Amino acid sequence: MKFTKMEALGNDFVVTEGIDPDPDLVQRLCDRRRGIGADGLLVVDDFPTMRYWNADGSAAQMCGNGLRCVALYAVMRGWEKEKEWFSIVTPVGERRALVDGDAITVEVGKVTIGGMLRIGDRVFHEASVGNPHAVTLVDDPSRVAVEEEGPLVASDPAFPEGTNVEFVAVENERRIRMRVWERGVGETLACGSGMVAATAVAVGQRTEPVTVVVPGGVGQVFFDQGDAFLVGPAVAVFWGEWPQISAAS
Repeated sequence: MKFTKMEALGNDFVVTEGIDPDPDLVQRLCDRRRGIGADGLLVVDDFPTMRYWNADGSAAQMCGNGLRCVALYAVMRGWEKEKEWFSIVTPVGERRALVDGDAITVEVGKVTIGGMLRIGDRVFHEASVGNPHAVTLVDDPSRVAVEEEGPLVASDPAFPEGTNVEFVAVENERRIRMRVWERGVGETLACGSGMVAATAVAVGQRTEPVTVVVPGGVGQVFFDQGDAFLVGPAVAVFWGEWPQISAAS
């Protein structure tokens, strides 16, 4: 099985084509000590299409940073052209993408803001970006015990299928900082759909780009006619071949 290792703001992925993996295979590929190592697995085809699995083997509906990696991959493979908008088919519908040098823009979709709930000492805002999020505002994300608080929130009965959890500080209406605990992964350096959810909750759905600072780097989020767009870099890190299975696994 040939693969490409890619990353977007430190959110890293194994990218391959034409397989239908079981959870065990996903876990082995994403294992950072015995496998390739990644936050998740992206399977693409030349429509182009994107399917995504978290590192624990669970399927996910949307991954914003993964979508930007798929956009770059489609251009690298010659399926699409740089500096021209094209569509990627995802489990939650078609999403537009534009690769322009280091700036890769993808349409993540609409954000639905739900209710608020208190878990422990914090108030969380429910949000959906095709996948679930719980966003809370904090003074300083660097002082939050994300690896402790994230799983507690995600396992709360209010989220029977789990949730991604964002801890967000607002510097001003055009700049926020966040850390994230991703469902099925743990704390990651970035989460594209989480950046979108955090922006919508923290400063609203603004047409002007909002800078989002995450441990893995800096991206931007803006809204156009109710749809959220995520902008930032993506990189192909290395190529290889996984020898332990056949592509039909």
